[in-house]
Amino acid sequence: MPESSQNRNWSKLIYHENVLILDFGSQYTQLIARRVRELSVYCEIIPYYDAAEKIRETRPFGIILSGSPDSVIREGSPALPLELFKAELPVLGICYGLQLIAASLGGRVVSGGDRREFGKAIVDVSEQDMLWTDLPDQFQAWMSHGDRVETLPSGFKVLARSGGLIAAAGAPDRRIWGLQFHPEVVHTHHGTDILKNFLFKACGCKGDWTMAAFVQSTVDSISAKIGSDRAICGLSGGVDSTVAALLVHKAIGDRLTCVFVDNGLLRKNEYETVLQNFLERLHLKVVGVDARQKFLSRLRDVEDPEQKRKIIGEEFIRVFEEQAGVHGDPPFLVQGTLYPDVIESTSVRGPSAVIKSHHNVGGLPLDMKFQLIEPLRELFKDEVRKVGEELGVHSRFIYRQPFPGPGLAVRILGSVTPERLALLRDADAIVQEETERAGLLREIWQSFVVLLPIRSVGVMGDDRTYENVAALRIVTSMDGMTADWAKIPYEVLERISTRIVNEVRGINRVVYDITSKPPGTIEWE
Repeated sequence: MPESSQNRNWSKLIYHENVLILDFGSQYTQLIARRVRELSVYCEIIPYYDAAEKIRETRPFGIILSGSPDSVIREGSPALPLELFKAELPVLGICYGLQLIAASLGGRVVSGGDRREFGKAIVDVSEQDMLWTDLPDQFQAWMSHGDRVETLPSGFKVLARSGGLIAAAGAPDRRIWGLQFHPEVVHTHHGTDILKNFLFKACGCKGDWTMAAFVQSTVDSISAKIGSDRAICGLSGGVDSTVAALLVHKAIGDRLTCVFVDNGLLRKNEYETVLQNFLERLHLKVVGVDARQKFLSRLRDVEDPEQKRKIIGEEFIRVFEEQAGVHGDPPFLVQGTLYPDVIESTSVRGPSAVIKSHHNVGGLPLDMKFQLIEPLRELFKDEVRKVGEELGVHSRFIYRQPFPGPGLAVRILGSVTPERLALLRDADAIVQEETERAGLLREIWQSFVVLLPIRSVGVMGDDRTYENVAALRIVTSMDGMTADWAKIPYEVLERISTRIVNEVRGINRVVYDITSKPPGTIEWE
């Protein structure tokens, strides 16, 4: 579903201190944004081909060029609009960004041949520069490039080398710099310091991106957008929709009606527990809707994960439309959409491939009549939690594990049936109990079970069994954009496996997923 201009310009109405990150398709682009925001500077990721228009619209404090899997010397590769330099803004190119600057301004980029660099490298500072303020003359960096800059454009000088190759260059008088390494990854020592020097010394940022400022400016913007109208909010029970609802409630009060839908895909006892917490602890006007039959009938015999997500996204909207008719036909729908949802669902912010359609972004029906209010769509999960703390939300809401909008439907590989849902709910409840018992809830990002579409032979007592296989998935992460499998104690894994096999009739084997993101995703579908 195409974004409305209102959604595209939401952040522009709120923030005056902004840095643009031009996306050329790098796997690290979102990580650059994370590092910039950690320094209390607001930034936006935009596709490189929208740079000229966006610069005119927002007049940013500076521009960062991301890396790319492409090659500057390949015909048809992503190019840099020359208007970028006419704007006379501070520019920092990273990896492909450095090569693009060099090639665009008259330098020479060549294929790396046998002098490619991947992984850790030692960078030697060869020329003092503002970027190196408070840095040692030698530090470790992370390289990931095949091509290399052989000749710099006129007026540029080498600022650092790695094994004889250009590792950093710039034309400080023109406020243009480039790094061949990636300062945004943890393997680059002092990488955050380099970004900090660029943002604060070159761009003149003050670091006014705080959650307190976000709350006030967002509430003001919501109030202005909704005016005297009403809104309806889709609650899921998670921190995202909860914080979004509280922001809108702060802006328009009881003109907000929240809807919590039992779609038949929730975890064990989820509907009753969450609904009670909302009513007793948050004092929001919440309506509970039992729509289990609608969702499960639409999902019958559906195996493709993208189709599942789109069906669920559409059904949610239909429920909200029905409830809107009961509650004064509010024209606005509030959603807890986050930045990772947008990035993974669409390519509007750059040439990166669509990973999956999130039900509240790519899964929305084209004929939806609501105008969307998505106050969190520029935030990462950890930022949303900070907003929740700023709003005084209880920790049980803020630190709940992320739960996919499509629910257990995307944790059952293959067809979704009541029988398979029952198996998964019971197994999942054991995982939640044991991770909480082990004191792991604040250490891990998510812990859950995936029910696989295969069966395996087992032995229970003296009998042969032929039953379902469950995959245990436990990961650590900061924002969901990257994740690592959790190295939890073996005894915890043993308890989980033993309990699932003993207590959940129909599962006789448990396996542990040790895939990180990337290359995998956190959810299996």
